Amino acid sequence: MKPKTYHITSALEWHSAQTVGAYQPLGFAQERFVHLSYSHQLLTVAHRFYTGQKGLVILVIDSSKIRDGLIEENLEGGMELYPHFYGVLPIDAVIEAISFPCNADGSFDLPVELNI
Repeated sequence: MKPKTYHITSALEWHSAQTVGAYQPLGFAQERFVHLSYSHQLLTVAHRFYTGQKGLVILVIDSSKIRDGLIEENLEGGMELYPHFYGVLPIDAVIEAISFPCNADGSFDLPVELNI
């Protein structure tokens, strides 16, 4: 069984995806994949790309439902591998959407639901 993967997005984008039945992040047309993370990578990603942003959610994804197209790679030349899903994310692969508010200083803490 593959581990769960996670994706940070806006609650608005997630709501929109639920109405159409599939999720594509804003940059999907250009990149053609969905950036994912493992639980231990979430805060690094949040602080690098989302500092100070409000209205975010973490999508908890059942990786077994997206095994075709799921690749671990580092496109920036680093050593740590990140999961990327090359495809449109089906809504039924998302187990849960967890609110991900930033702190007053713009930083993040993992939601209690994800204290793994």
